[in-house]
Amino acid sequence: MKISNETKIGALTAIAITVLILGYSFLKGNDVFSGSNKFYAIYKSVDGLSVSKPVLVNGFPIGNVAKMKLLPNGHTIVEFKVDKQYNVPSNTLAKLVSTDLLGGKAIVFEYGNSNTYADDNDTLRADIQGSLAESLQPIQTKAENLITKLDSSLAAINKILNPNFQKNVDRSFTSIANSLQTLEGTTKKIDALVGGQTAHINGIMSNAEIVSANLKTSTANINGITSNFEKVSNDIANANIRQTLDNANKAMTDLQETISKINTSKGTLGLLLNDDKMYNNLKDASANLNSLFIDLKAHPKRYVSFSVFGGKKD
Repeated sequence: MKISNETKIGALTAIAITVLILGYSFLKGNDVFSGSNKFYAIYKSVDGLSVSKPVLVNGFPIGNVAKMKLLPNGHTIVEFKVDKQYNVPSNTLAKLVSTDLLGGKAIVFEYGNSNTYADDNDTLRADIQGSLAESLQPIQTKAENLITKLDSSLAAINKILNPNFQKNVDRSFTSIANSLQTLEGTTKKIDALVGGQTAHINGIMSNAEIVSANLKTSTANINGITSNFEKVSNDIANANIRQTLDNANKAMTDLQETISKINTSKGTLGLLLNDDKMYNNLKDASANLNSLFIDLKAHPKRYVSFSVFGGKKD
């Protein structure tokens, strides 16, 4: 059978139109060769969202925005097409988020923890996240303030870095270099001095070691003395000092009573010290006794007379 040219042209035209429709649908994000589930969500504002924007789960695309319709109350209902191979929990949150600084939007599914899954044509919970520009607004304000302060700082630095200041800085560095040279010379002199006095320093260190050893020995002796002193102190503490003091007080009391009696002419000793008559009698007795001793020495026969064979009586 012979096919006419008109038929061929018609068939090619139909195929071309079909391919064009399928290509346009594919470019819009519709998967025309596989089935999909439809889900809906209602938003107060869909600024930046358009048909064919992706539906993401943790950054992975599982579908796209199919349709958007404005409701009488000013809200917008959005239809999503999601591949049937992905099960969406019934409490999933469909969040409208920003994808770039230019205001581009996408839908992000935040899966819930429900054990049941949403059915085809179910309406999901909706939420809107602020744009990246709005999120970055505080950072932008801080950056502007920082730039203003940086400009002020640079202006102050420019005022400081004038020719006179640079000359002063150069002069200061020159002074520092001269000081370092002087310090280096002083260090060398100190090194030479220390090198020349090494023997004396060694002798001083030896003497210090000897003194340290002597001090160590003295410390041992001091410890012994301290121990002895502690022993003596303990002995004194253990002694019956109270009774000794009482006895001493009693002896002093008795002595005071004796002295009082002597002063009041009571007793022989008191009379002897205070009675002149007794003193004179003792003086006369002593004189008489002395005269007797003198006469006895001069005339012993008057007082003693004896004979072996018997003597003549006067």
